[in-house]
Amino acid sequence: MEAASLLRDTLGGMGPTALLLACLAASLAAGQDAAQSLSSLPILDRGRKDVDWLVETDPTPAGAFRSEDGRELILDNGLIRRAFRLRPALACVAFDDLRTGASLLRAVRPEARLTIDGLEFDVGGLLGQPNHAYLDPRWLEEMRPDPRALRLVGFEVGPTHERFPWKRVRRSAPDVEWPPSGVSLRLDFALPELAPQEVQAADTESGTGRQVLFEEEFDELDEGWRVHTSLAHERSSFLNEGKLGEIYTPANTAVFAQRALPAGARVVEVGLHLGTDRSASWGPGMALVWPERTLKLNLRASTGGDGGAIFGVFDGAREHPRAGGHEKLDVSAEWTLRMVLDDVQVHLEARSGSGPWLQVARVERPAGDPTALRVGKLDVRGEGSDHSAVGELMRSRILSAAAFGDLDAAGLAAAEERAAQLARLSVSVHYELYDGLPLISKWVTVDNHTQHTLTIDRCTSEILAAVEGESRVDSRDIPMRLPPIHVETDYAMGGMMPKTAVRHAVHWKVDPRYTSQVSYRRRTPCLLEVHPASGPCADLPPGERFESVRVFELPFDSDDVTRRSLSLARAYRAIAPWVTENPLMMHVRHADRETVQAAIDQCAEVGFEMVILTFGSGFNIEDTRAENLERMASYADYADERGIEIGGYSLLSSRRIQPDSDNCVNPATGAPGGQTHGFCPALASVWGQRYFATLRAFFDATGFDLLEHDGPYPGDQDASARPPLQKGVEDSRWVQWHIASDFYRWCRGRGIFLNTPDWYFLSGSNKTGMGYREVNWSLPRAQQVIHTRQNIFDGTRYKLPSMGWMFVPLTQYHGGGAAATVEPLDEHLDHYERMLMSNLGAGVQACYRGPRLYDTERTKEVVARWVGWYTAHREILESPIAHSSSRRADGRGLDWLLHVNPALEERGMLVVYNPLERAVRETLDVDLYYTGATDEVELSGEDGAVQRLPLTRDYRVRVEVSVPAGGMRWFSIR
Repeated sequence: MEAASLLRDTLGGMGPTALLLACLAASLAAGQDAAQSLSSLPILDRGRKDVDWLVETDPTPAGAFRSEDGRELILDNGLIRRAFRLRPALACVAFDDLRTGASLLRAVRPEARLTIDGLEFDVGGLLGQPNHAYLDPRWLEEMRPDPRALRLVGFEVGPTHERFPWKRVRRSAPDVEWPPSGVSLRLDFALPELAPQEVQAADTESGTGRQVLFEEEFDELDEGWRVHTSLAHERSSFLNEGKLGEIYTPANTAVFAQRALPAGARVVEVGLHLGTDRSASWGPGMALVWPERTLKLNLRASTGGDGGAIFGVFDGAREHPRAGGHEKLDVSAEWTLRMVLDDVQVHLEARSGSGPWLQVARVERPAGDPTALRVGKLDVRGEGSDHSAVGELMRSRILSAAAFGDLDAAGLAAAEERAAQLARLSVSVHYELYDGLPLISKWVTVDNHTQHTLTIDRCTSEILAAVEGESRVDSRDIPMRLPPIHVETDYAMGGMMPKTAVRHAVHWKVDPRYTSQVSYRRRTPCLLEVHPASGPCADLPPGERFESVRVFELPFDSDDVTRRSLSLARAYRAIAPWVTENPLMMHVRHADRETVQAAIDQCAEVGFEMVILTFGSGFNIEDTRAENLERMASYADYADERGIEIGGYSLLSSRRIQPDSDNCVNPATGAPGGQTHGFCPALASVWGQRYFATLRAFFDATGFDLLEHDGPYPGDQDASARPPLQKGVEDSRWVQWHIASDFYRWCRGRGIFLNTPDWYFLSGSNKTGMGYREVNWSLPRAQQVIHTRQNIFDGTRYKLPSMGWMFVPLTQYHGGGAAATVEPLDEHLDHYERMLMSNLGAGVQACYRGPRLYDTERTKEVVARWVGWYTAHREILESPIAHSSSRRADGRGLDWLLHVNPALEERGMLVVYNPLERAVRETLDVDLYYTGATDEVELSGEDGAVQRLPLTRDYRVRVEVSVPAGGMRWFSIR
């Protein structure tokens, strides 16, 4: 998409994507709520706040304002500010971090980008910025609207809205609210009028409604073709081993076929297969030739990396080697390239197989009609020279070529009908800004008011030309730092941390319009685009709404690890407050009635809150027999009588379903098999639909309170068509993610607790793994203690303590024998106690897996004592950890954690551990800045003694601690 934006700046006039825009105006005028006027908003008169938002307790509310000159609409909460110029077209012209005074935006881009039924168009934006390194406000006076882009027709300001229901049936942090308080903004858009010819130019099938000028399948060349063959190698040929169109020649050499084009060509397309060709500028493609100019579109494999490919464009003056973005393309697929000509522009497009057309670039159309078509391996300029460095012999193949003229009468009538239908679409861009948080969310909706089902081929809900995170001349394959903005979406899967889970939607790309960047090859990742990596290719029936990926942007105001960690913690408490539900959990090893009831009784005795029928226990949530459901309902009734919640385990992904037709089919191999795990069930299959129906029915029938969903849908694509839900590979990830996330949202609305080893928090999940490796729980017990505290320290850098579970194998797990096992509990009570205080002191719940929590009164007393201590200090222990004020466990000396929460009376909790076999006395220098204390604090420990300690000018105190061998000491800070 970058080259499309790059080339579009030089263009005017109308093009094939514009028709859709015309169509929106009528529906918006008739169907949207009455738009507010800018004059109805108050003038922004806030200054920058001096109080640190991470310690203040009286946040500035978010609001919508107008600028003093009345030309801009502004979202502001005292921490960040996003400003929109309304005329001559809607454009985001500022994204500022008010805490540092830094601008996060360097250039104007469209608000969003949509492809609907093959028509691509931008939403808002301005063209003509002379330099994309920074945005001088004076330039805005000279910038102009994109004539193709949707235009703003109105806006509405209101409160925030919940994304889905959250039923609060168990304890959560008392100060969280749902939805988070703040302000919402809806921007409504319409299109300029487009000609029917421009609509039909972007049709999925190039020849629909058009005169066929020629079609070539390369069975044999007719007399109109002329072949150019490189002289670099004697084997260079356009006819190899009897296969016409197969090009066999060294890399970086030119072999192609050329023919004259009849007058009036409006659409020209070429089918090809990359084969073994790994050329870049000489990669196979097509070119249209005018007397004074040649335009070329080709596939470039050598710069794609990891076996992928990208597009290249020569616009008649210069090459754009990464046109269409830097997303890797599937080299195993057959590709079709085409050029569509309107009166002003040439649209360069491509598609894989029968998938949607991707807009690679738009180029100013040369005068007159093209005179010739070239297909094959061309040089940089679309001509026949060879590079000085000739490579190895490679194969590629030209499969077809065709040219089509203007619309015939039937095609024109069809286009006019299509335009009339599309006029009933509505498109809106939504924002929410939250009180007291430097966090903004954004998404796009499309409403279908037509009488026909439409297809949302692609939807980019955010395009942000951000200030670069690092300015470097060369990268040398060392990744550059990204801009200091944490970007997260609800379209997350296949990862246990945000960076990996959002990879299918969050794309930091290079920006070819940023020509003045320091990077010599213009490789700086500073253009954010948020869209599904494939698809969505979502069908939108009449009367229904499409909602895009929802993106959340959290600018960081510092490189400090603690500030970043505490910022994330604040954000998750706001946009996924159910993550503060943190019940004490026992994993019951056996599912027979006697064991389960004994476990429930023990949990009630010592203060545990939830029993989970664990994997390998004999529990089977898919057992739909009436007697099984009745037995499970009786378990739930018994647990409820004792004040205990109960749930169970189910495996989804990394599981092979029989028959194989119910597994995802790997697009790369064409065979059943997962891309993340060994196998992945196809959620749109008959089995997948039955599975989720079974889960819902189970919870309805039994009253269970929890699902431990192992291996949630990880994002695997599925090459199979599974009607009526799934068309094929392009929509398979979108469809399957919706099946999984819709189920989790259903659970959240019913109060069902969700343990999922994946990052589904924004879809309703409560907890994922803290970050442990399962086989480590077969290590000797002493090593498990250190690993526990290390995993917690590392995992809470990007999670609240309540967001990650740990593990305590009371019985043997993955081996390790007696040295790794806690049972008999009383005989290893010292280790059991260390695991309790290591987890509970961090505010983290572990899966205590075994048939019982205690085996003697002595064991029971220890468990109950630590649980009692935890519940007495629960709010501060479940609060974030200040990592720069803590020390990671290394087994060589004391390690400690500092919990902070300036909103509580108990502002902090210092928990100090001694892994050594001797007592340690030490004075700790502790930074208490993030507790919000300013002058002095009161420290009290288990002995009840209170110390009043003054804070130094840099908010530090010196705390003298004495910790017994293998023990723990804690200090409450008020």
